[in-house]
Amino acid sequence: MEEYASPHFSAWARQVCVERSIIPEGELLAFSDDASFRRYYRFVPSSTGLVFVNSPPDKEDNESFIKISKVFQEAGLLIPIVEAFDLDMGYLAVTDLGDRIFLDELRNDPSKVKHLIRLAVKEIFRIQEVSCELPSYSQKKIMEEMRLFDKWFLKQLLGIEVTRKLDNLLSGMYRFLARRAVDQPQVFVHRDYHSRNLMLNEDFSLAMIDFQDAVLGPVTYDLVSLLRDCYFEFDSAHIYEEVEFFRKALLEREIIGEDVPFSEWFDLMGVQRHLKCAGIFSRLNLRDNKPKYLRNIPDVIRYLQEISFKYPELNSFHDFLSSEVIPQTEKFMLDRASRK
Repeated sequence: MEEYASPHFSAWARQVCVERSIIPEGELLAFSDDASFRRYYRFVPSSTGLVFVNSPPDKEDNESFIKISKVFQEAGLLIPIVEAFDLDMGYLAVTDLGDRIFLDELRNDPSKVKHLIRLAVKEIFRIQEVSCELPSYSQKKIMEEMRLFDKWFLKQLLGIEVTRKLDNLLSGMYRFLARRAVDQPQVFVHRDYHSRNLMLNEDFSLAMIDFQDAVLGPVTYDLVSLLRDCYFEFDSAHIYEEVEFFRKALLEREIIGEDVPFSEWFDLMGVQRHLKCAGIFSRLNLRDNKPKYLRNIPDVIRYLQEISFKYPELNSFHDFLSSEVIPQTEKFMLDRASRK
């Protein structure tokens, strides 16, 4: 069923077009949504070269999106340029980057995966060179994000009781992971740099979206978001080839030293991010009525199980995953499938 824009939003979008000598034919229709509260619209059937975004100001940080968009543009990065906005209403008009989502390209042509990933890895270096005042990805913030795992995933989705003993286990692990994150060199971090937030032009140049939550944070964070993508699984050997390529490049740029435990940083940063993702995917289902992200949870949990086995500091968590979380997750997914 087609979703039409509200009359007020549609009138605003038409006025933006008129001011740019664009004739908007047809209706303003939604064509995409994501894990946020934003909705994206185009005029159909005409092509205005613009995408119109309805982004509720009480729920989305539109000012940061506009600020960082300008900074990225000045740095020569390919992003949606903000052509017009109404911050009070949460309306934005941005340049239309097309429909070639990075994730679709990975799925459609496996022969291009290595080339595409190297392209995206190199783009992270350009992001890290951007200079901009950003909030710090503090130890407190990192801890808060990991708490989504026990609040939304364990308690509310799976119904697992977080006893004092379990809370002590999780809290100790969260502190360990947060310390490892803040110990890394801190750089410009996109913070959601994955295959659904990257796009390709016809010339195979890479564009980015959804960067409003950027922070000054760990040097491995965007690399983890890309290579440990919740929506596409890469070959493990390929992942660590790219990790080593990235490490050597950071050495050449004198951002890290030869003796840092870079692969460990990468693995543990991935644990932090996947704990957060399990919580967010659960919250999207329970609070926001967006159940489609639940299908990604089993892969997230398998990753947590795999990595927690490698590190002694996480072995108790690995045992908990194996004995309680994985059986409960499998039961939840089976019950859900049977209700469809």
